[in-house]
Amino acid sequence: MGVGRSYCVALVGLNGYIVEVEADIGQTLPNFVILGLPDAALNEAKERIRSAAQNSGIPLSRRKITANLIPASLPKRGSGFDLAITMAVLRAADDIREIGGTVFIAELGLDGRLRPVRGILPAVMAAVQAGYPDVVVADANAEEAALVPGAKVRGYKTLARLAFDFGADPKDLALDYDPVDADVPADDAGHVPLMPDLCDVSGQGEARRALEVAAAGGHHMLLTGPPGAGKTMLAERLPGLLPDLAGTAAMEVTAIHSLAAVQSTAVRLIRRPPFENPHHSATSAAIIGGGSGLPRPGAASRAHRGVLFLDEAPEYERRVLDALRQPLESGELVIHRSAGTAAYPARFQLVLAANPCPCGKASGKGMDCTCTAMMRRRYFGRISGPLLDRVDIQLQVERVSLADFGHAGEEEDTRAVAARVLAARERQLERLVEMGLETNSQVPGRTLRGELRLAPGTTRILDTALERGTLTARGYDRVLRLAWTLADLGHRDAPDIDHIGQALGLRQAATAT
Repeated sequence: MGVGRSYCVALVGLNGYIVEVEADIGQTLPNFVILGLPDAALNEAKERIRSAAQNSGIPLSRRKITANLIPASLPKRGSGFDLAITMAVLRAADDIREIGGTVFIAELGLDGRLRPVRGILPAVMAAVQAGYPDVVVADANAEEAALVPGAKVRGYKTLARLAFDFGADPKDLALDYDPVDADVPADDAGHVPLMPDLCDVSGQGEARRALEVAAAGGHHMLLTGPPGAGKTMLAERLPGLLPDLAGTAAMEVTAIHSLAAVQSTAVRLIRRPPFENPHHSATSAAIIGGGSGLPRPGAASRAHRGVLFLDEAPEYERRVLDALRQPLESGELVIHRSAGTAAYPARFQLVLAANPCPCGKASGKGMDCTCTAMMRRRYFGRISGPLLDRVDIQLQVERVSLADFGHAGEEEDTRAVAARVLAARERQLERLVEMGLETNSQVPGRTLRGELRLAPGTTRILDTALERGTLTARGYDRVLRLAWTLADLGHRDAPDIDHIGQALGLRQAATAT
């Protein structure tokens, strides 16, 4: 007997690493040892593998079995290594033919069925990038794995059928066993979720325009106003204005949601921008990512290429809000834990909603407000200045008047506004594609003051604000980005003075007074 080898993938964040599985059958008393920094779930694979092999008609050797996962210094976690270890052991016992460079990713049930695992999409992507295109997964994961270009995916329901295809003796194999995957949800491919429509928002012409600008340029927003003014309705309708995700972006989003899935179920290619709306009691780990062991993606990463909406923003812990400052600039979250470091993409649009004061009645004349000036400052001061400086649009949303409320159905719907947003995005892409950028919100300051520099007379109002200290250098660049978006929506080649003025108005501070 020799050493059997197979391959699997270990995920650290969205990054995958090929793991070579070695199996050796010794001459000593029965035992099963797994080496190579396995976690508790992986250590439990020993009993799963023995039972699955026995019930599949291809029992493991009664001698000592040693499985080694290489590289040994890389932490391995989860049940996705079950199948790779099993195939390596069967090869070491000469029960199957040579495996070659095939990668095996699946969990085993005690009855010999192959069960799906989370994160199959990023795992298969890593295998293909490492030069291992032949991949075997559970049948329930096959559709998701096949989304990866260049992957040669084979899906199996049982270990017996897989062993037969790799040359096992069919005499004792349980080939007639065909499990019904009761844990896999019914196919809902024909179900299209109903998206909230912008025509449901009565009045709020200025806020609707700001929402269109935010969608067109990928800008962050802060909506401040009394309860019932429509802040949440506006935020929920922003994803419907965004264009569908293209190939690479769709793969990124799907990979994150595959890894973050609560259950090990199939994930289809996500074409619509995601929308995440965590409660204000959510912890830093829930929003930023983290947890015990290797860090898991949080709401900020799940909102990648979509919208992260934080309602009642001042009620969040300040350290949670400030932790968003880094991904707002870099589009990436790097989480360090004792068990390792994980990097997740997090290029989302941030939408904050807040009341003007703790009681929410300080808008308008504020005659009914019972809050003191100190209470108002303390309430809104929970959102730090550096975070607000990264928010492009800061808008005061007033109560809907009776006149606007009585003309329901006359407002533009999502489809009409989304068409203008798509046209503006196409103009941006045509201008920025050579720079490797997609939207105006991504344009760096050196480009705004270099290749896209405007005439001095056009930016005079911004120069004055910067000179007086009422506008920071970061704010200066963000107003320019807004102005370029306004120009794109107006089918203009470059912003003019009016666009600069409108952009500066959209950025006016929406803090309580």
